[in-house]
Amino acid sequence: MKNDIRISNWSELQELLFRDSYDERLGRFRSAHIFRGLSDTNYTLKTSLMRMGGTYRDLERHLLRNFRKYAHRSTSSGDSVWSLLALAQHHGLPTRLLDWTYSPYVALHFATANLTKFNIDGAIWCVNYVKSNDYLPASLKTIIREEGSNVFTPHMLDLECDSLKQLEAMVERRFVLFLEPPSMDERIVNQHALFSLMSNSCLLMSQWLNDHPELYYRIIIPAELKWEIRDKLDQANITERVLFPGLDGLSSWLKRQYSPKEMHEGDESNP
Repeated sequence: MKNDIRISNWSELQELLFRDSYDERLGRFRSAHIFRGLSDTNYTLKTSLMRMGGTYRDLERHLLRNFRKYAHRSTSSGDSVWSLLALAQHHGLPTRLLDWTYSPYVALHFATANLTKFNIDGAIWCVNYVKSNDYLPASLKTIIREEGSNVFTPHMLDLECDSLKQLEAMVERRFVLFLEPPSMDERIVNQHALFSLMSNSCLLMSQWLNDHPELYYRIIIPAELKWEIRDKLDQANITERVLFPGLDGLSSWLKRQYSPKEMHEGDESNP
C-alpha cells in the first residue's frame, strides 16, 4: 500500500510511533495522529457492518432501531443517534464505526495480542485526524472551528445533523469524521478510545485514505519482531488486564502470559 514503512527494530518503531508529535504552536509534544493496530497486514479498515456482507447498507437502520428498542434499560429515548452508535459499537453490534486510539501502545497491543498471528506481519495505521478535518463539509468544519476541537462529540454532531440519513445527505464530498464517545466504562477510558465515522456506510476508509496519502502512514511490524514487542508491552503493563478491566480481561491476559512460545512460533497451521 501507499505510505507503508517496514520497521527493523524496536527503536525504529518508537521513532515512527511518535513521528511529528511536536506541536510548535503549543510548544508541547502533542501528536496529531491516532492509531489502529491490526495483527495481519492483509486486514483492511473494514467495519463490522461491512463484514456482515449481503445488503449490509440496508440493514444498518434496522440493527440500530432494534438495538435502541431492546437495550432500553441502558439507553434513553432522548439519546443521540451518535451516542447510541458508540454504545452499540462498544458492545459488539455491527456498525459503520471503527475503533481507534490516541495511544500508540494500545494500538501495538492489538497488533500483537493474537498469538495465532505471530507468524504473520502486523500493522499500525497512523492517521492525522487534525488534517482530516480539511475534508469535512463546510458546516461541520465550522462546528469544529468554533468549538476549538479536533474531534466531534455526539452533542457537537447533533448541532448539524442528528441522523445517519442527514449525514449521508451531505454530498459536498466524501469524508471521515472522528467521534469521541462518552466515558461509558473503564474500557473506553483505559483504551484512550475514539471512533471513525465515514460519510457513507459503503465507503472503505483504507481506500479513502489511499486517495489522501498526506493523511496517513502505515507501520509494518515484521512477524519476527512481534515477540519482542509483546514482551516489552507486557512489562509496560499494556495488557488485557488493564485494557479490558474485569474477569474476561484477566483471563485473556493469563492465558496469553502462560502460553508457551514454542506452541505458536512457526506454526503455519494456525488460522
